[in-house]
Amino acid sequence: MQTLINVSNRLPVTIGKTIEKSSGGLVSALEGLGDRYDFIWVGWAGGSVHSRSEREKISAELEDRFNYLPLFLEKEEVKQYYTGFSNSSLWPLLHYISPYARYAEAWWESYQRVNRMFADTVAERAKPGDIIWVHDYHLMLLPALLRERIPGVRTGFFLHTPFPPSVVFACHPNRKELLEGLLGADLIGFHTFTYLSHFRSALLRILGIESEIDYICCDSHKTAIGVYPIGINYEKFRQEMASDKYDRCLDDYRKIYAGKKLVLGVERLDYTKGLRRRLDAIEQYLSRYDHTEDTVFIFINVPSRENVPEYQDLLADIEAKVSRINGRYGTIGNTPIHFIHQSIDFSALCALYSLADVAMVTPLVDGMNLVAKEYIACQTEHPGVLILSEFAGAAQELPHAIIINPYNINEMTEAIVSAFELPEAEKQVMIDFMKERVIKFDARYWADSFISDLTTETDPARMPVSTTELPSQVLQTVFEAEKIVLFLDYDGTIADLKRRPVEAVPDDEINRLFKFLEADPRIETYMTSGRKKEDMDQWFGRYDFHLIAEHGYHYKLRNSDQWEISDPHADLSWKQQVLDIFKHHAGMTPGSFVEEKTSSIVWHYRNTDPEYGSWKANHLLATLSAMLSNLPVEIRHGKKIVEVTSMQISKGIIMEHLLQEQSFDVLLCAGDDETDESMFRAATPETISIKVGAGNTAARFRVAGPGAFRNALRRALEKSFSRKTNL
Repeated sequence: MQTLINVSNRLPVTIGKTIEKSSGGLVSALEGLGDRYDFIWVGWAGGSVHSRSEREKISAELEDRFNYLPLFLEKEEVKQYYTGFSNSSLWPLLHYISPYARYAEAWWESYQRVNRMFADTVAERAKPGDIIWVHDYHLMLLPALLRERIPGVRTGFFLHTPFPPSVVFACHPNRKELLEGLLGADLIGFHTFTYLSHFRSALLRILGIESEIDYICCDSHKTAIGVYPIGINYEKFRQEMASDKYDRCLDDYRKIYAGKKLVLGVERLDYTKGLRRRLDAIEQYLSRYDHTEDTVFIFINVPSRENVPEYQDLLADIEAKVSRINGRYGTIGNTPIHFIHQSIDFSALCALYSLADVAMVTPLVDGMNLVAKEYIACQTEHPGVLILSEFAGAAQELPHAIIINPYNINEMTEAIVSAFELPEAEKQVMIDFMKERVIKFDARYWADSFISDLTTETDPARMPVSTTELPSQVLQTVFEAEKIVLFLDYDGTIADLKRRPVEAVPDDEINRLFKFLEADPRIETYMTSGRKKEDMDQWFGRYDFHLIAEHGYHYKLRNSDQWEISDPHADLSWKQQVLDIFKHHAGMTPGSFVEEKTSSIVWHYRNTDPEYGSWKANHLLATLSAMLSNLPVEIRHGKKIVEVTSMQISKGIIMEHLLQEQSFDVLLCAGDDETDESMFRAATPETISIKVGAGNTAARFRVAGPGAFRNALRRALEKSFSRKTNL
């Protein structure tokens, strides 16, 4: 049976004198997968256990009874990793509330350390072929750590919170590392398409990584992304409402609240839940309408993160507001607001859900909010009304609720009035529509959907090309030949693309690769680029390579000190006209600039707003196509550039020219954008042509990115060198 390793911040257990398993929708949904998988759960055991013997005893019992693998954290680690980085730094940003976000370098160091501890624990048990499912913002670095340590496993990550707009997430000092950590996953799941869109925007604006609507081409792999709205364990609620204990609770509450209109709110005490504004709306309702005697608002606020200062301030503020409102609007016969700052029994909760005329679920933002679905599930005897924030993920699934803006106090107040005035038949129709969805798309459905997509290899039909992924043995075969010619593009192929072109100088890894290439007398390396010949001399002149600049206009053979012009008669009379157009466009597009070369003009827009830059590029392409149609030029749309060059100049033309009198056993050419397609089109069927990155191509093979290409080249060269040494 295949192994599924579930990884979350906490194990679903309470450890005291005995170990008790916690219940909940997530537990039921995930452990329901145990019928098909050998299910293991990894997480923090909770609390602080110092004794080594006690840790061993707890570990043995958790594994024997539940197949749980615990981690044990010291108090300082809990303070810095959990309370600090996770809940005082990440949580507010993920919920769009940047003023509450705090940061300390020690928190970040602890977050990294604990994520590595999780990776160590998983690595001890995982093996190739296993499935790993990582949950939530506490472990955003874990997917990349697992990809490094455990080859041959599929890793999924699900974010149970919202993902904020990129401008909010960009506020975090470790934004890049967190995104890169997530990209280690094979599948990343979100509650809503809005959060998925925000994530894609963050990748684009923070890492410069473009993505499709359902996948991302990473450096060495593809990461799928998808929307998986989590549901509740409906069966648990149905069974509870058939119990005697539930009936007793319901009878008790009917007596207590006889003759009252009941409005219920249930949530953790958290500043994201919009509690202050909801109290403002309730106070306005009580001041405007004569219902102080017959309306009761029940606030069940479960204690949360009580050692975080913002939560302490929130509790004090809520208690003061409740006291003031009750003091002003309370009567001998009724206290308008019942504030309960504690967890309540499950039977009692179901009874209150069932009895409440209205449920107010009004968070400022919420990943999903299962309270809304739990309330719908418990509507059996008489239909209630759900007032739901448009900024809760559940609002996209439950449009038959009364959807409100939680920042609009008047709208919330009027929603309470409308809820009370709705005819019974209309309320029943609303509940029936929503309940059907809650029952069908429950927690089990959510888990099954995610795991099904995680365990399904990427469908080639969803990818943008029909090109085959580069098999490792292809490069091994190349370097077994006696005479090898390499035509290698540099930017985006060997080197990762940078926001500023000057930053793409060869680093230590690339220099080591180049030394491998020049050390092998069988290999003739042609380094090609759109850069000027001066840049090529500065960066690559020390290597025994042939150099090709400006996509083939200039070239210098390795045994020569002189640059040659591939076609001295190329018509360049169009340059001034194009330069004027480009300069005008650069002036209207902040962050872009124009580069003039001998044989071409380039408009760079890598440092513009990504969406605006792409739109302006398309506009420029349309303008150029119309104005230059009768001129001997080629218009190219490369990686964040638009280039106009002579039709008589291309990498394909120079490759054919330089190789026409050469003999060789194998030719390999590699590139990443449109300027390299001429090489691929000019190649013979036997040529090993490789596209680096996404996009349609004429190349035979593909690798995901420059890192993957460098690694593949290095491994093939090392094997070739090792084989020759052994001989």
